Amino acid sequence: MARYMVTSALPYANGPLHLGHLAGAYLPADIFVRYLRMNGHDVVYACGTDEHGVPITITAEKLGLTPRETVDRFHGVIRQDFNDFGISFSNFSRTTTDEHRAFAQSVFLELLSLGHIGPRTISQLYCPSCARFLPDRYIGGTCPKCGCTGARGDQCEACGTWTEPLELIEPKCSICGATPVVRETRHWFLLLERFQEWITGWLESRQDWKDNVLNYCRGWLKDGLRERAITRDLDWGVPVPLPEASGKVLYVWFEALLGYISSTREYFRLKGEPDGWEPYWKDPDTRLVHFIGKDNIVFHCIIEPAILHGTGGFILPWNVPANEFLNIQGQKFSTSRGTAIWMRDYLNHFPADPMRYALAVNAPETRDTDFTWDEFRSRNNELADVLGNFVNRTVRFACSKLGGVVPEGEPLPELMDIASRGATQVGELIEKFRFKLAASAAMEVAREGNRFFDTRQPWKTLKTDPEGCRRDIAGCLNLCASLQTIFSPFLPGTSEKIGAMLGTGHPKWSDAGKTLLKPGAPLGTPEILFTKLDEGFQKVMEPSTEKQPEAAPEPGPLVDFNDFMKVELRVGEVLEVSPVKGADKLYKLMVNLGEGEPRQVVAGIRLHYEPDELLNTLVVVVANLKPAVLRGIESRGMLLASDGPGGVRLVRPSQGAIPGDRIR
Repeated sequence: MARYMVTSALPYANGPLHLGHLAGAYLPADIFVRYLRMNGHDVVYACGTDEHGVPITITAEKLGLTPRETVDRFHGVIRQDFNDFGISFSNFSRTTTDEHRAFAQSVFLELLSLGHIGPRTISQLYCPSCARFLPDRYIGGTCPKCGCTGARGDQCEACGTWTEPLELIEPKCSICGATPVVRETRHWFLLLERFQEWITGWLESRQDWKDNVLNYCRGWLKDGLRERAITRDLDWGVPVPLPEASGKVLYVWFEALLGYISSTREYFRLKGEPDGWEPYWKDPDTRLVHFIGKDNIVFHCIIEPAILHGTGGFILPWNVPANEFLNIQGQKFSTSRGTAIWMRDYLNHFPADPMRYALAVNAPETRDTDFTWDEFRSRNNELADVLGNFVNRTVRFACSKLGGVVPEGEPLPELMDIASRGATQVGELIEKFRFKLAASAAMEVAREGNRFFDTRQPWKTLKTDPEGCRRDIAGCLNLCASLQTIFSPFLPGTSEKIGAMLGTGHPKWSDAGKTLLKPGAPLGTPEILFTKLDEGFQKVMEPSTEKQPEAAPEPGPLVDFNDFMKVELRVGEVLEVSPVKGADKLYKLMVNLGEGEPRQVVAGIRLHYEPDELLNTLVVVVANLKPAVLRGIESRGMLLASDGPGGVRLVRPSQGAIPGDRIR
C-alpha cells in the first residue's frame, strides 16, 4: 500500500466559509482521502486555518476585536463547519501555534544560510491615510500589461501577469481608497530566479498533471521568475527571526505554505510520535497531493517547490489537482457582492450529503461551473429517486414480506458484476481526480439496481416463484451493501445509514461486488434516505444568500408615450461572440435582427456570461441607438439587461419569438 500526504489550502480565519470554498479544495480532497483509506493506504490529511496577514487585521478592525480574538472566533466556526460537512481531516491546525511559528522561522533561517534569501532596500507604497505600508493584495490599479482596472499589487487575474505594486497604473489603497506614496523600507527576498531552470524542468516532468495547472505555470515561467519579498511591515504575523528585522513579519504566503508541515508535525506530536511526521514529508515514496483553487497554483507549484527544494530533504508535490471556480447563478462567489452561500446557513436547513453530491457532479475540474438552486434541487431529487428509492424499496420489501431478515438464495452473478464493475470504474476515476464522472458512475450502479428490481417484479414472484423472489431480494440487499461502499467517499452520512439498515460496518473498497450479507441476518428499520424538494424550497435561504437590497431609487421624470415609442426594441439572435482585447468586461457580438446582414454590438457582460451561454440565444436589442465606438470597435445597438442585487442578467424574449420581432 502507498503512503499519501494530502492537504487542502489553508482557509483564512477572517470569516466563515462558503460553498465555493467547499467545492474547490475540500470536498474533492475528502472524497480522495476517504477512497484511499477504504483501500488500506497510509494517509495523512492535514489542514488548518491561515491566521496571519492584513486580511485578519482588517477584519479585526471592522469587528472591534484584536487579531487574536478574531482568529480564535473564526477558527472555531470553520472547524465546526468542516466537521458537519464530513470533511475528514487527520489534523486541522492553525498558523498561530508556537509549533508553526518556530518551524516557519527555522525554514527562513535555513534558506537564508544557504543564500536563497537576501535583504534589499526597496521602494514600497505607503498609505498616509491608513499609516501603513501596503501589502501587495491591498493595492489596486490598472494592469500595465492588459489594461484591466481590477489588477492587484501581486497579480492581474484578467491576464495572469505577476505584477509588482510599483508597476500598477494609478494605484489605490484597497483599504481606504487613498493614493499611496512611495517610501523606502528594508525587506528580505526569496531569490526565485535561482530556481527558474530547475522548476521548469521539474514541471515539464509532471506529464500527468492537469493541463490548466501546467499551462498556468508555464505562463509564469515564460515571463521569468524574479526575486520576491517574503517579509512585511506588519505587527501581526510570524516575526522575522533576525535582530535587525524588528517590527517585520514573514509574508503570509511564505509561512502559510509551511502550515501543512507544521500541522502534520502537530498531529504526530499529539499522538506521542514527535518524529512520526518525517516519512510523510521526507520519504521519496510518499505521494504529496495539494488540493487547491486555481488562484493558488503559483504558490503551490512554484513558490512551495522552490522553498522545499531550496532547504533540501523534503519531498515535492506528486500532484496538484487544482480546480477552477464555482460560480453562483452566473457570478463569482463573493462576500462583498452578497453572492456567497455560507456553509453554516446551508447546514442550518439541509443535510450535508445532498450538497456533497450536487457539488461533486458539478465540480469545476477543468472550467468554471455554475451553481444554481434548481441544479441542487435536481441532484437532491435524483438521490431520492435513484439511490434512496432502491435502498428503501429493497429493505422495506424484505422487512414487510420476508420476515425482516436477509433471505436465502445466492444472488445472480450479473447483479454482483454490476457492483464490481461500477466500483472499479468509480475507483479509477477518483484516482485520476475526475470526481465529477466518478459521482455519476456511482449513481449509475444504483440505476442498474432499480432496473433489476423493476424487471424481476418481486411483488409478483413472491407468489409465483417464492424461491426466485428470495434470491432476487438477497441480491438486491447485497447490491445495497455494495452501494454503501461505492457512495462512502461521496455520501459518508448516507453510507452509515445504509449500513445501519443492513447491519454492515465500515466497508473496504474491495467489498463492493461481494456477497457480504449472511442469510437469516436481521435487518434494521427501513429509512427514507433523502427528502424530495419542491420548487421554491430555497426561500428559507434567501436572507443569507442574497445581497440585501438597497433603498429603492427615486423615480425619474415621467416620459411621454410618444417619446417612449421612439425607442425601437427588437428580438435578436446571437450568432458570434468574441472577447474585446484589453477590455475585461466587453464582448463583441454579431446579432441577427432579421435584417439580412447581422448587426455588430459591443456589450459589457463578459464578467457575467460565458460565450456558450450566449451563442444561438435570443436577446432584446435597442436597434435605433446612435452608433458608439468602444475600445475602437463600433457598436450599433445595445442589449437590454437588468442590474440589481442578483447581478447583471440579460432580458430574454418569450419562447416563440423570432429575430426581428418588434417589442412593444
